[in-house]
Amino acid sequence: MVNRIITFLNKEFRGVNEAALLLGGFAFLSQLLGLVRDRTLAHIVGAGPVLDVYYAAFRIPDFLYISIASLASITVLMPFLVEKINSGNGYDKAKNFLNNVFSAYMIFMVSISIVIAILMPYIVSYIVPGFSEEQKALLITTSRIMLLSPIFIGLSNLIGTITQLFRNFLIFSLSPIFYNIGILFGVIFLYHRIGIYGLSVGVILGALMHFLVQVPVVIKHKFFPKFITKIRWREIFQVVKLSAPRTLALSCNSIAFIFLISMASTLKQGSISLFTFAYNLQSVPVGIIGISYSVAAFPILVKSFSMKDMDNFIGQIMQAAKQIVFWSLPVITLLIVLRAQIVRVILGSNSFTWADTRLTAASVSLFVISLATQGLVLLFVRGYYAAGNTKKPLFINVSSSVMVIVFAKILIFIFSHYPLVLSKLEIILRVKDVPGTIMLALPMAYAMGSLLNFFLIWIMFKKDFLCEKNISLSKTFIQSFLAAITMGLTAYISLGFLNNMFDLDTGLEVFLQGFISGTFGILLGVFVLYLLKNKEFFDLIHALRNKFWRNRVLAPEQGEL
Repeated sequence: MVNRIITFLNKEFRGVNEAALLLGGFAFLSQLLGLVRDRTLAHIVGAGPVLDVYYAAFRIPDFLYISIASLASITVLMPFLVEKINSGNGYDKAKNFLNNVFSAYMIFMVSISIVIAILMPYIVSYIVPGFSEEQKALLITTSRIMLLSPIFIGLSNLIGTITQLFRNFLIFSLSPIFYNIGILFGVIFLYHRIGIYGLSVGVILGALMHFLVQVPVVIKHKFFPKFITKIRWREIFQVVKLSAPRTLALSCNSIAFIFLISMASTLKQGSISLFTFAYNLQSVPVGIIGISYSVAAFPILVKSFSMKDMDNFIGQIMQAAKQIVFWSLPVITLLIVLRAQIVRVILGSNSFTWADTRLTAASVSLFVISLATQGLVLLFVRGYYAAGNTKKPLFINVSSSVMVIVFAKILIFIFSHYPLVLSKLEIILRVKDVPGTIMLALPMAYAMGSLLNFFLIWIMFKKDFLCEKNISLSKTFIQSFLAAITMGLTAYISLGFLNNMFDLDTGLEVFLQGFISGTFGILLGVFVLYLLKNKEFFDLIHALRNKFWRNRVLAPEQGEL
């Protein structure tokens, strides 16, 4: 058994499509457990003031993790470690470097966490202006407890560099699963005993498990970092200088999300919970499709650009982009058509009402409009990173994040002062009689910001890399769009046909209705792709035949708490 695992972890990298499928498989397992986590929260806690406090409590620790811990990310540290290992007395130099980064990280992270914990009573009034004083008091304590989570997960990503350096990809990929297991433990076993504090303790337990699962591997290779007092700050500055643009870009996204949560706190109780549930659901295909293909392409892009092989660089970018479009469009249509069935099966139980289901489903349909563009942005940003250009993605990301906030403000104003506009949207999304629909402004603003982000980075990318090359996504887009429309129409017609055949008061029959309708849609869509002789479809078949699970890949680190 051990030999099989070792063999699995040491297989060579073949191509972007095969590697992306393997990464997508790991992402699917992690996202699946994340959906179980959300269902458990919806079932036991329910969308309301308590869950609003819980989700709002993540915002400051999440921002701290992104703005500080991501400075020592795997993508930044790995080149430093490899360079030192390849030099004279390499392993000693690599260990000293890791000790240096670890010590600086602990000093900064712990110090800033203490300062934020002290200032928390002043911060929460800006984060959640619409909360009651009782909710704010709960949020202060809960956020303070959760400040431990970015410390542990940051440490996990730090030693994860060693885990991946020695090709223990499976262990690193399992870390997010243990994180969700810890959260589930808090929901199931601690919430009924100590309330919302049990949920926050579960988060800390999950973050600790995220870290501890990798410790045996690091100790085995004698690379576990040690705290040192004589820190080489020049070396730390080199790491920060390289990672700062990426960190600032991620921080802007986090700040935009904080503003959206702040706006949601002034709306109907439960708005934060429903918005977060919808965001988590739309993040599943983004993680499986967009992140997988962008991460899989990154090593090849770096190598191609360093060798000045621009034809291969552009070819790999466009291959991955076509695959993202190929997968995303059908997923968008199926999520929109089957949104109520998906949300009800995943979240609709006990404390999660039918009104909550409908409003969350409507939010999901608005989020996923930008699904393809979110994935493409991730890819083009990594293209810039591979070329050593981090300033342009930063500028575009900052601009788009600001516009998300502006769009949200404008849409809330329009929906509040011109109810006829909101009424039209309610009719389209079938939530006419559901209270609290003004919160739909938030996912709509997020989608608009994502579309703007893609539009800007695509213009820049074409200018900087594609020049006058006759390269286009139109053929893949048209073929995938035709297949997607076929899938959507077939699924929609099937839903109507099966509506009277199932008792839709039970979760099992709702699942069966959605599953059968979706299956019919997918089968007919696949047939359309076959008739069109779609290249991406046949590339997928080729990757499956090549046993993509045998690839060696660099697994992505955790992007947020």
